[in-house]
Amino acid sequence: MKRNGTVLIVIIGVVSLMIYAGARLSRQTAAQSGGAQPEEASSLKAGSMAPDFELKTVDGKPVKLSSYRGKAVLLNFWATWCGPCKIETPWLVDFYKQYQPNGLEVVGIAMDSEHDEIPKFVKDMNINYTILEGTENVSDAYGGLSGFPVTFFIDRNGKIVNVVYGLRSHSDLEDDIKKALGAPAQTASAAGPAGK
Repeated sequence: MKRNGTVLIVIIGVVSLMIYAGARLSRQTAAQSGGAQPEEASSLKAGSMAPDFELKTVDGKPVKLSSYRGKAVLLNFWATWCGPCKIETPWLVDFYKQYQPNGLEVVGIAMDSEHDEIPKFVKDMNINYTILEGTENVSDAYGGLSGFPVTFFIDRNGKIVNVVYGLRSHSDLEDDIKKALGAPAQTASAAGPAGK
């Protein structure tokens, strides 16, 4: 029994290493051949306004991104089948607990083609933040996302502070949260007419 456990751990380690090496090699090959890096694929960059959308929660309630204006938003595109998303999710749960009193909202957009698995994933991962059922239209508005996770850090005024493609370190994500929270919200008179 002990031997089977050891073999399983070794196999998981080898597969993980192969996935990591393949992703790294793919990025290097794309860069050498002049192909687009994931960061270059989206027209949304720091300083761009985050496109507004309306999606439904797993309970069927409509949510608009613009309803979070005045708060910093960590907008995370993910899927239940995504391995790196499973690593990142507990961090997002903790970030929400820690920074929500300071004005952070974490919004996860599940990009699963079948939405049946989402409620179970939310329950199993103890997700405490808003989860929305994603659509291709929203994915297209955010650059036609094909890999996950992709995280947009949006300041209190609706501007993108940073975009993170793939899994990054806990501290990198936390630094981007602090940047998004650091931008003061503009008052209605300073921002101009509201576009609601």
